[in-house]
Amino acid sequence: MGNNEMMTGEILLPVSVFKSMYSELAVGLNTTEGVRMLSRVGYQSGLTAASLMNQEFGGDSSAMGQDTFWSSISAFFSRRGWGTLSHSTPHRAIGVLRATDWAEAKPQSDTNVRVTNCCFSEGYLSGILSKLSGRSVAVLEISCQTRGDDACEFAFGSESAIQKLDKAILNGAEISNALEAL
Repeated sequence: MGNNEMMTGEILLPVSVFKSMYSELAVGLNTTEGVRMLSRVGYQSGLTAASLMNQEFGGDSSAMGQDTFWSSISAFFSRRGWGTLSHSTPHRAIGVLRATDWAEAKPQSDTNVRVTNCCFSEGYLSGILSKLSGRSVAVLEISCQTRGDDACEFAFGSESAIQKLDKAILNGAEISNALEAL
C-alpha cells in the first residue's frame, strides 16, 4: 500500500475517542487553545474525508443536484456512526446542518473537560465542504447537545458571513435575529 492510499483510508474508532481527546487537552491547554487545535485537526481530516466522499459519490460531487448531494452527505456520516444530518438554508448566505444523534456530542461526565462543543466537527465539516465546493467554507456550531440543546446545528457559509453570525450570537442575538441581520 502506497503512502497516498494510507492517507485516504479509514479506520473505525469508538466515540469515546472524543472524550479522551477533550480530557487530555484540558490537562495541558486552555479552552481556546484546545478548541482551535481540535478544529484544525478536524479541518485537515475533513479534507481527506472529502476525497473518500467523492469516491463514494462516483468521482464528482459537483455533478449532483442539491437534494442528492445533501442526502449523500447524510448517508456518508450515518454509515460511519457520526449521526444523521439534515440540511436547510435559513438564509441565502448561510446553510445549516442539523443532527439529533451527533457522535461527538455525547454528554461529558468529566467536569475537568472544558471543551463543551463539537469543535472537531466544525473543522471536519469545514474541510469537507471546502474541498467538495472548491472554495473556503467556514463552519460554526450554533447549538450543541453537549450544552443541553435539542440538536447539534452547524451553520456554514463564507468566512465573512459566518464571522458576522458569530459576532451577533456572541453579542446575545437569537439565531433567527442574527440571520435576519445578515
